Amino acid sequence: MNDNYHVFSDGRIERHDDTVRVITDDGEKKYLPVENAEAIFLHGQIEYNTRFVSFLNQEGVAVHVFGWHDHYAGSIMPKRGQTSGQTLVDQVRAYDDPAHRLELAQAFVDGSIHNMRANVTYYDGRGHDFEDVLAELTEARSSLDRMETIDETMGVEARARKAYYSTFDEILPDEFVFGGRQYDPPNNEVNSLISFGNSLVYANVVSAIRATALDPTVSFLHEPGERRYSLALDIADLFKPLLADRVIFRLVNRGQLTSDDFEAEMNACLLNEHGRKTYSKAYEETLDETIEHPDLGKKVSYQYLLRVEVYKLKKHLLTGEEYVPFQRWW
Repeated sequence: MNDNYHVFSDGRIERHDDTVRVITDDGEKKYLPVENAEAIFLHGQIEYNTRFVSFLNQEGVAVHVFGWHDHYAGSIMPKRGQTSGQTLVDQVRAYDDPAHRLELAQAFVDGSIHNMRANVTYYDGRGHDFEDVLAELTEARSSLDRMETIDETMGVEARARKAYYSTFDEILPDEFVFGGRQYDPPNNEVNSLISFGNSLVYANVVSAIRATALDPTVSFLHEPGERRYSLALDIADLFKPLLADRVIFRLVNRGQLTSDDFEAEMNACLLNEHGRKTYSKAYEETLDETIEHPDLGKKVSYQYLLRVEVYKLKKHLLTGEEYVPFQRWW
């Protein structure tokens, strides 16, 4: 699987012969090989030009840009790996069919709750008692069949996520107080980590969708809107617990991230550069983890699973084969 590169330095990024060069404000030069690159993540204040963009388009490498608060700001996507008018037509038809859209929306929520529950199950009994939360998540999944609208389905997801987030204050050390989800801006260290991790998952899903003929703006759970890839939001919800949240638990509980890795700015709590580097490194290592896939009969990475998920959805839209969302099985 191709690699992701994260650039945190301020300066300039450019094409240099057949590779990419970063020149920091201090004059340091770093080189990024692009022949095996999936995407480049720009976190610092960095300049680039059309020659750089054209080169990455030629090489099929995406650029994901993060702005203030390290929020995802947008992507510069290379030409699609595939194009298909029929795929787009079938995707829009599924969105326009209320029953079909609801079926897919509920599948995304079902998979998301399953993966939240997998995290809670792991910590239940390891010094914690989360039986009530597990019961609430189980009830939420079982109630999906009774929901008749997208709004009702999103309500189930919201209740489940609130129950799931209620475990964070017990799972994490006392000095990391969560107190509930808040963003734009994040008000504490845990919310800052969740926002940053979720944005990385979202950007990786955007890259995975680009490799197919699916349109990233036509979604089923989240309402399509201006200036966002809402299909990436649908699919990212499946993987946030297993990618973003697991990295948070691991780094904080092992003391690899501390309060020194955050800074306050304009009523926001943000990861500083060291914190972003630490989290991104652990996140990329998690993406590269391999697990034995029961259907594929081989070991695959999480990054590979992101693409598999998109292709499963595409196959469903084209052939009608049942779409079964990714659910942790180990």
